[in-house]
Amino acid sequence: MLSQDQRQAAADALYTADLNRTIIEQPSKQWPEMELEDAYAIQALWATRRIADGANVIGHKIGLTSRAMQKASKMTEPDYGVMLDDALFRDGATIPADRFVKPRLEVELAFVMGTDLEGPGCESHDVLRATEFVTPAMEIIDYRTEVPRAITDTIADNAAFGAIVLGGQVFRPFDHDLRWISATLSQNGVIEETGVSAGVMGHPAAGIAWLVRKLHGVGAKLEKGQIVLAGSFTRPIDITSGDVATADYGPLGQISVKFD
Repeated sequence: MLSQDQRQAAADALYTADLNRTIIEQPSKQWPEMELEDAYAIQALWATRRIADGANVIGHKIGLTSRAMQKASKMTEPDYGVMLDDALFRDGATIPADRFVKPRLEVELAFVMGTDLEGPGCESHDVLRATEFVTPAMEIIDYRTEVPRAITDTIADNAAFGAIVLGGQVFRPFDHDLRWISATLSQNGVIEETGVSAGVMGHPAAGIAWLVRKLHGVGAKLEKGQIVLAGSFTRPIDITSGDVATADYGPLGQISVKFD
């Protein structure tokens, strides 16, 4: 376990790395005694600095929702990070590639909460009841530390969140079977990945229920109007300047962005 001064030092280093788009040594190498609790505390301290700069919290992202990624990270559960309003983009946006260090892109569903949701017993049906609508999304993931990274490094680094892109159709959670929404992910006109939303813990609402239970443990909750990225159902693709990326959700529309 780290001291509060060590946690703050790690958060400050990540804040500066994010600001300058630079890579720093993994916090877990500097402080080998670092634990998951420390990692989430560092993430919260980083977010506090960003909010002090004028950013606003718009929701949360969930990562490591696939079994394969959990095994690769030697984890038995997902992780989560905070999303801020200055990292929200819409379909058709031109996004500066140099605002990221090493961007990669994933396909996900975004849930927008219609009511607050909290408590230690939250289940998928509670999530569906509390969700106002669901919409296609893409997540840009990014790393501010050297590799290889321990899971504590990823969590401290805001669960590798870079940005969120929203687009396509908005629909109510009971209008479609959310397990079987599929999408393709194309890069410069070539389909690189395909996936189906059941790959996210069997049902994308399952990860959000997990998040609600985890937030309860730290005295927090999901709030009305917040956006939650439920987890990727494709592998990430690397992105560079000049790329055009498109996530096609079939009848639910598509999202396309350019990196400049």
